[in-house]
Amino acid sequence: MAASMLCGRTAALCRTLNAISPPKAVLSANFQCGFLLQTASYNPKPLKLNLRAPYIPDKDSEKTPEWQKSAQYDRKLFGRYGSASGIDPASLWPSPEELDKIIAEEKEWHPPLEVMLKNVKAKEKQETASRLAREKLIAANMAKMPKMIADWRKGKREAKQKLKEEKARREKLLAEARERFGVAVDPRSQRFLEMVAEIEKEEKKKRKLLKRRLREEQLAGPVTPPAASS
Repeated sequence: MAASMLCGRTAALCRTLNAISPPKAVLSANFQCGFLLQTASYNPKPLKLNLRAPYIPDKDSEKTPEWQKSAQYDRKLFGRYGSASGIDPASLWPSPEELDKIIAEEKEWHPPLEVMLKNVKAKEKQETASRLAREKLIAANMAKMPKMIADWRKGKREAKQKLKEEKARREKLLAEARERFGVAVDPRSQRFLEMVAEIEKEEKKKRKLLKRRLREEQLAGPVTPPAASS
């Protein structure tokens, strides 16, 4: 019914085109109409396929893909067709190497209940030991906390005192430079740096002399007063 309707509509279209088109267009329209009619009347023959018989690939043929020659595909065929597949069930059993691999995987991913309980206890024991060690470390650090705070405050005080001393020393050097040169000197100038190096050299010499004097006094020892004569 659909084909007859299509043929009718196509014929009407061809007649309309013949009435309003030039000869060349008419030929093209006739060709198209004939092609559409031929396509609408095409009725292909059914394929001769035997879907009831199982498909067993030829393993000796080069056209057979490699995945159809594998043991996994043989298991699939035997599971689908059974003995009709022509596959020996004994060949589907895993080899000793494959069986050992399967057993190892089962032991790793599906261990027995006793092993699972043992692993749980070992994990709980490890977590308890880690927690106790952490608590011990925290307690030891908390015991050190007062001394750490005192040391931190002492360091802050010493740093502040050192900064204060450096500032006083800098002001003293600037005043001495101003007195020596008669004008204010830039602390970055070469004259100021040479003066500072000279002063430090003199102070180092004084400290050295003082240290030598103290060492000589220690070597001499205390003077013992003479005993009074009777």
